[in-house]
Amino acid sequence: MNGAGDVDLYSLLASGFPDDLSDCCIETEDGSRYSWSDVERASAMLANLLVRLDLSAGDRVAVQVEKSPEALLLYLATLRAGLVFLPLNSAYRAAEIDYFVGDAEPAVVVCSPANLGWVGPIARRHRVRHVFTLGADRSGTLLEAAAAESPEFETRAVRGSDLACIVYTSGTTGRSKGAMLSHANICSNALVLHRYWRWRRGDVLIHALPIFHVHGLFVACHGALLSGSPMLWLARFDVSAVIERLPRATVFMGVPTMYVRLLDDERFDVQATRGMRLFVSGSAPLLPDTFRRFEERTGRRILERYGMSETAMLTSNPYDGERVAGTVGLPLPGVELRVVGEKGVECRVGDVGAIQVRGPNVFSGYWRMPEKTREEFTEDGFFRTGDLGELREDGMLRLTGRAKELFKTAKGKYVAPAPIENRLNAHPMVELSLVSGIGQPAAYAIVQLAEDLRPRIGDATVRAQVQAELERLLDEVNRDVADYEQLRMIVVTREPWAIENGYLTPTMKVRRSRIEAAVEAHVERWYAGGQKVQWA
Repeated sequence: MNGAGDVDLYSLLASGFPDDLSDCCIETEDGSRYSWSDVERASAMLANLLVRLDLSAGDRVAVQVEKSPEALLLYLATLRAGLVFLPLNSAYRAAEIDYFVGDAEPAVVVCSPANLGWVGPIARRHRVRHVFTLGADRSGTLLEAAAAESPEFETRAVRGSDLACIVYTSGTTGRSKGAMLSHANICSNALVLHRYWRWRRGDVLIHALPIFHVHGLFVACHGALLSGSPMLWLARFDVSAVIERLPRATVFMGVPTMYVRLLDDERFDVQATRGMRLFVSGSAPLLPDTFRRFEERTGRRILERYGMSETAMLTSNPYDGERVAGTVGLPLPGVELRVVGEKGVECRVGDVGAIQVRGPNVFSGYWRMPEKTREEFTEDGFFRTGDLGELREDGMLRLTGRAKELFKTAKGKYVAPAPIENRLNAHPMVELSLVSGIGQPAAYAIVQLAEDLRPRIGDATVRAQVQAELERLLDEVNRDVADYEQLRMIVVTREPWAIENGYLTPTMKVRRSRIEAAVEAHVERWYAGGQKVQWA
């Protein structure tokens, strides 16, 4: 695991498969079942196809497809063939795919059949040697080409330091960067989480996350595979589908928005969750109010953790012991974490500073960005996460925001948007928010209303009630923050923020730079309007 060994990620995961390979590994929404033997045989066929393409060790396989068991099998096949997997958000459009393909220079591109018309020309322009299609319904040229391949494959030997994946960062504030993760990086994290979260035979995971990012692929899939646990596979998160499967499951992993939506359904209660042993939340801050409501409703506490594309998981609330609302827990075994001030001196307990980490799970650097890589590591080998936080007396970490999200208004002092956004998001009328105001007289907030409210805003009575409540919320927030942090107004967005239109990252975090660019032409008009609440 030190980067020089011969441990490869696929072999580690396969070591956890059950003795009876005829057992179910994946069950889809339509009742289709994939056995562990199916996983081994199908990934072998795909690996044989990749090898037959005469690819070299380290060649990249870029994949932008809808979620399906076959997409997971392609990931495993890429690992087995000694190649580098490059997962891409299925919502990315031409400009973004053009950047990723040009930057990573993959030897293989796999896309959805419906997107071939525009992905194909991009791949040809960048001289990609092989382009295949893969549909969520098992259609496409990839499976057709693999059908004739042998179901036997001897996984290629790799070094722990060899690349397994390149994961592009979400790019909430700027251009995405390719985080290079080795077999050793990912193996170390998989083993730690396997032990720390007490994965066991008999667990059943409801898998409702996308698989083109760390949370859905590394944390959820690896956990289930390494423990020989079946997955109840959902193409996308759906409240009713999750609740329907809870009696058969023991583990669920989600982002905070998923938990909010589950709590909005009266069927989600103690009885529905009686067989569950673990609910994990990550990828965005879990509001203390959601944590408390969840415990009141189910009698269980969500386990919140913290990780990044560059590091996989770094901290976790304990499996056994007190899980504290508003914190992301303790450093995981093997992870060193410190919080430092402006001059690099470690902060005292309770003081906010920059979070730095070191450990076997931390990536080696950014793809073809040596200067950026050097900038992000300290002389003693700690990675500068870019996150801000504070350590409590008990060692628990509390996140307070991203350093790059800090901005100055015309008042000349830095505003940290995250704490204000958390206050706004805690209101039942608000689903998501963004605080901005670079160079403006004061900060302002844009909010997306709760899902059940949005269709009713055309009703004048409802709109007036929302307006009055948001004005009260604005006054409450401004009473609790410093004068230079106070909001001039709350703007209600008209267009919903979604992964599909690029306003949210795959983990449902607000893509700050995208939204700020979209509203730039309207900001001056909003300030000139002088109203506490404005409608975009």
